[in-house]
Amino acid sequence: NDDGSGTALTMELARVFAESGIDFDATLVFVTWAGEEQGLFGSMAHASALRNAKGVVEANFNNDIVGSSLGGNGIVDGESVKIYSLGPEDSPHRALARYVQRVAGTYVPSHTIRLMAREDRFGRGSDHSSFTANDFPAIVFREANENYERQHSPDDKLEGMDFRYLAQNARVNAASAASVALAPPAPRVTTGGGSATLGRGRSGYDASLQWQPSPGAVAYRIYSRDGWTNDWQKSQVVGNVTQLLMPNVSIDDYVFGVAAIGADGNESVISAYVSPVRKMTDVLLKK
Repeated sequence: NDDGSGTALTMELARVFAESGIDFDATLVFVTWAGEEQGLFGSMAHASALRNAKGVVEANFNNDIVGSSLGGNGIVDGESVKIYSLGPEDSPHRALARYVQRVAGTYVPSHTIRLMAREDRFGRGSDHSSFTANDFPAIVFREANENYERQHSPDDKLEGMDFRYLAQNARVNAASAASVALAPPAPRVTTGGGSATLGRGRSGYDASLQWQPSPGAVAYRIYSRDGWTNDWQKSQVVGNVTQLLMPNVSIDDYVFGVAAIGADGNESVISAYVSPVRKMTDVLLKK
């Protein structure tokens, strides 16, 4: 986080989580980075070092300008927050954004999550891009209605903050981060070579799903949706198994995903089965 509101949110969440006494399964790290405006220097150095060390990052929540409900156009919106995430539609970043929307709907139902199908605002960016560049799931939270005249100027003062609105955004972050940290890791749904472990079964006309077991999982939830729909439509819980056969369900017509469920009921981010993009590696031209 590089702006005042994002830093305030991060510091307060660090205090609350440290005093909670909760024994999280994952490690929660609260960070503010320098050099964002100069070229993402701080966050890129951090994310690159994590990747070089083969570190595991299940989720990066970036809060950049999240504290004001009054936009420069005079419109007030203190009831929603925008989340931007890099595509394509079933990327780990979009999966994380959908996860936050689902968790917020349970724990902070009074606050609307507006999902944005781009990495960030038009022509602009922030520190989460350092993590997407290093293949770590990352999203950025933004105010629902910004005042550009207060950004990077002497007019960016404390009087422009709406602390009730900032608190709501903090609650969304807290619920989502805690849920990820308490849940088992998202199941792996690919082979070592990167191919999706999704097939047509012995009949050739069924949906055969397989996944790697997630440490700490006691059950799994299978998600599905129509091929042209962006959000999940149906789900079913299965036991502590690592495969499922869905008779007479075409893998051409639907998108599938699987999430791990822990003993305390916390659910992981959904891992979607994605078909790798075919690339033309060799082109032979003949006269």
